[in-house]
Amino acid sequence: MSEPATLDLSIVVPIYNEVDNVDPLIEQLTAALGPTGRSYEIICVDDGSNDGSWKKLEAAQAADPHVVAVQFRRNYGQTAAFSAGFDMSRGEWSITIDADLQNDPADIPKLLAKAEEGFDIVSGWRVKRKDAMIMRKLPSKAANWLIRKVTGVGLHDYGCSLKVYHRDVVKNIRLYGELHRFVPAVANSVGIRWAEMEVNHRARVAGESKYAGFTKTIKRATKVFLDLLTVRFLVSYATRPIHIFGVLGLGAFAVGTGLGVYLTILKIFFGANLSERPLLMLAVLLVILGVQFITFGLLGELVIRTYHESQQKPIYNIRKILAEADDTGDGDDDTGPVSSREKRAS
Repeated sequence: MSEPATLDLSIVVPIYNEVDNVDPLIEQLTAALGPTGRSYEIICVDDGSNDGSWKKLEAAQAADPHVVAVQFRRNYGQTAAFSAGFDMSRGEWSITIDADLQNDPADIPKLLAKAEEGFDIVSGWRVKRKDAMIMRKLPSKAANWLIRKVTGVGLHDYGCSLKVYHRDVVKNIRLYGELHRFVPAVANSVGIRWAEMEVNHRARVAGESKYAGFTKTIKRATKVFLDLLTVRFLVSYATRPIHIFGVLGLGAFAVGTGLGVYLTILKIFFGANLSERPLLMLAVLLVILGVQFITFGLLGELVIRTYHESQQKPIYNIRKILAEADDTGDGDDDTGPVSSREKRAS
């Protein structure tokens, strides 16, 4: 259970070498959030910038108490910046947004309104992207299709940073590697409600894209694919590793044993010379792999149990609790309606 929120909104902005966009971004966020009448904070995480972005953030924080400026000692990446912002957030809702001004802060109120209809996550969908077709749009479409198929969460635009998260989500999910784009998929495994809305997308007018160039595109695609394998494992087998390693182990052991029986029959009844048959080595290898996979599964079960029991991690997630009010025992005849209490838990 996370600590109660003390603000309505927390805006989390990772910043890396966006010196020309810092001031316009904060101005646009203020213009979008002010009319809502909600209490808010703008958490700007400087991810090791070397272009003067931090000085801009220092000045912005001095001028506006809504701004919270966080400086990393070095560049850790976007996932680490989001994680730091989530850890520091005090809002009931956390809104993530890129610092390059391609996401439109004016879309925040409508995403927030959608979230308050009963959704834990509302993700932006950049239907009309203002990016290069070959280097950005096509790889993104392919990646989103693959992620949808693997995770079973049908978001059209996992790469859009403009998202709204309920506090229960950001305070109960730990991010590693580059898993920030997969938060909806990971959170979906514990039963969150998500929605997607079309948002405005603008062309970059200042600064340089962090993913420009063929080499960076390939490198990013490789990381996304590897992280997707991690997410698939976390979503499906994190609490039961024996089910994946055990199946692989039993399959390899069964095939290896079958080949061994077949070769034994050839040797005994037909006098076959097995020393020249690579199939013998394959049978031995499969049996050994089978035993190893099963052993990995059992070790994984021990690790999972140690993780949950040592930290008292529950294996379930509660959305709400409804219960009758406690009896105060004061002896008064209370003829009024019995109150109830409701909690969101995760």
